[in-house]
Amino acid sequence: MSLEVTSQGLKKRQKLISKTFNLLVEYFGRQNWWPAETPFEVIVGSILTHQTSWKNVEKAITRLKKNGLLDPKALFSLPIEKLAELIRETGFYRLKAQRLKNFLEFFKNYNFDLDKLKDKDIFSLREELLSVKGIGKETADSIILYALNKPIFVVDNYTKRFGMRLGILDEDISYDKVRDLFESSLKNKDINITLQTFKEMHALIVELGKNFCKNKPNCNNCPLNKDCLKKGVKNEYS
Repeated sequence: MSLEVTSQGLKKRQKLISKTFNLLVEYFGRQNWWPAETPFEVIVGSILTHQTSWKNVEKAITRLKKNGLLDPKALFSLPIEKLAELIRETGFYRLKAQRLKNFLEFFKNYNFDLDKLKDKDIFSLREELLSVKGIGKETADSIILYALNKPIFVVDNYTKRFGMRLGILDEDISYDKVRDLFESSLKNKDINITLQTFKEMHALIVELGKNFCKNKPNCNNCPLNKDCLKKGVKNEYS
């Protein structure tokens, strides 16, 4: 069933998302994510992080820094074969090297100036990023939220997993409907509070997924145990 089945069901989901945010902050504390020294480092990390651990991404980024290459112009000029070797431990390194190059080709149109990207409205920018081969919705939204500090919620597999187990999300729900639901649940009149809340919620969901809401969940110790409907239980929020 869709999120729009009843307004009452939608409000229940929004309320539970808001409650979940407070419970996760209380349990894990503020995450202050994304761990990076510069916005461009965030962009590189967001492209490299797919299907690998963050530790592997950190190793690759550290190597790029040591070689003076964590700079858009330097990476743009670097032969793709050399770039691929430098990011080898992130897995699918040739594919990821090509995706970085694709992004840099796009970024060149803005003279490698992040401020020029920031001047665009969120959804025009999102459409442009999604037009870059290899940049999907999660990566585009990560760049917009963490590198450009624009309020958009990032959805990942952890979000979908915990959301379905709590009964917040339907199994066949689209990425953008999930994003819309979390944004409507977590928005604040103060845009800076909204921005920080979106960042924190995404990071907290990742912590939840890594520690408790795994493929084989550790439900007994989970901070959301009291609210979780568990997999296979009828969704009461429809």
